[in-house]
Amino acid sequence: MASQSNKPQSVYDFTVKDAKGNDVDLSIYKGKVLIIVNVASQCGLTNSNYTDMTELYRKYKDQGLEILAFPCNQFGGQEPGSIEDIQQMVCTRFKAEYPIFDKVDVNGDNAAPLYKFLKSSKGGFFGDGIKWNFSKFLVDKEGHVVDRYSPTTAPASMEKDIKKLLGVA
Repeated sequence: MASQSNKPQSVYDFTVKDAKGNDVDLSIYKGKVLIIVNVASQCGLTNSNYTDMTELYRKYKDQGLEILAFPCNQFGGQEPGSIEDIQQMVCTRFKAEYPIFDKVDVNGDNAAPLYKFLKSSKGGFFGDGIKWNFSKFLVDKEGHVVDRYSPTTAPASMEKDIKKLLGVA
């Protein structure tokens, strides 16, 4: 039986792949407030979510907000492109400056370990599974998941919660 100390305690206990396939130790984000989101380029929620996230990032990045975007093709096949195509679209069309990571599965046996942790930390209204593109997790400066937002929740409506965690008026 695994000891309790082996169980991840925060998002900082995970390493993920960036868009170039390099390992990224999430502990580099210690002290930052994070939005972790599964994204898709061809979803009806794409424009509003990317637009809001880009605006939030511009507004609060200097106060310590980071957005970690994970492309996922599990919902309606709405993220079929290569990681290069995805980055090009996000950076060109939405002027996103936050990191786009490698494609992941968020549900099922092949779900990324980070997403297994996020879901176990904050279950959704209909259970733990991610229901669609743009499910958002808000993480505090200590790496703990403090809230989960549905795909239809506009990132702009998260601003009050983000400000509270950042400690800005």
